[in-house]
Amino acid sequence: MTPLLEVRGLSRAFGGVQAVDDVGFTLDRGRLLALIGPNGAGKTTCFNIINGQLAPDRGSIRFAGREIVGLAPHRIWRLGVGRTFQITATYPSMTVCENVQMALLSHHRRLYSFRGRAAAQYRDEALDLLARVDMAEQEDRACSVLAYGDLKRVELAVALANAPSLLLMDEPTAGMSPRERLELMRLTAAIVSERDIAVLFTEHDMDVVFRHADHILVLDRGKLIAGGAPEAVRSDPRVRAVYLGSEADAGA
Repeated sequence: MTPLLEVRGLSRAFGGVQAVDDVGFTLDRGRLLALIGPNGAGKTTCFNIINGQLAPDRGSIRFAGREIVGLAPHRIWRLGVGRTFQITATYPSMTVCENVQMALLSHHRRLYSFRGRAAAQYRDEALDLLARVDMAEQEDRACSVLAYGDLKRVELAVALANAPSLLLMDEPTAGMSPRERLELMRLTAAIVSERDIAVLFTEHDMDVVFRHADHILVLDRGKLIAGGAPEAVRSDPRVRAVYLGSEADAGA
């Protein structure tokens, strides 16, 4: 079976710093793949290349059998790649429902044709997405007044608006309480199973990673140093040396 995402020989330098160095991996539908590593390891650079925000110096990225290197982010999004960000990217003055409606308008290519009638368009579809992330009851609240954990749920609903096959989540639980982190990742895992999508995520919370990832990749200074099932990665001496340290010994 052809992987949904296939990354080969991905490299990117900034001046004399090799941020990503010959990175390669595959990801199938229905799987959660964690990309971890210390600060500066190259995780976000990998994400930005896959998402089309950065061009690689070398390498290939095939999504659903199609080469996507060189495509603009909006074109990659239209192919079925959603993304959430480390810092939430919602419109604060808009309501919860309006934020999702805007994403749906873009998905249906209606942003330039609604002529003031946006509030009536795709509302039911937006409410369905909000219900899936347990935010439908807050549909008419402005995003500016939401708790941070609720904002993360809205952002997830927005990311699902283009019915993605692949979801990129850059530190999805950053800034959340331990309980909120586990709830969001449980929700994400359920959506992966229901919709048969794939998720590639970065995360610093090792409890989140080892509880929810099916497979883990470890970056250090731009290079992949380990990869495998959570328990194999946890016990890998290279990972323990450069990243997990005593946390691994403590069973985190």
